[in-house]
Amino acid sequence: MQLPSTFETLIEDANQSNLYKKLIRQLNKDFLLANIDLDFHEEVLPSSLKLLLHETIYKLIQEKFTEYLNLLYIIDVPEKQVKALDGDDILKLSEEVSFLILKREWQKVWFRNNF
Repeated sequence: MQLPSTFETLIEDANQSNLYKKLIRQLNKDFLLANIDLDFHEEVLPSSLKLLLHETIYKLIQEKFTEYLNLLYIIDVPEKQVKALDGDDILKLSEEVSFLILKREWQKVWFRNNF
């Protein structure tokens, strides 16, 4: 499996595979497991998904860092990838972490569908 390198590519792959709704369900499931109040509607537009996820991650980093770390653990975002990001600009960091979350969730959905 070749992981997408951009948000747009990820969404395109999910739509082509008819797995976009499953991706949303997986996100909702993991956010619920982490006790984070975020529930995406299955018909959410990709642009809204990106914005809401980015905003939520930003707030978690700023205000609820323990819950943020717990979310990363539950989703199983590789620690190495998170540590490789530049933490000087929290806005940019939250955007990059949001993409790492989406990539990991996409990986789960893709594998479950194909194997």
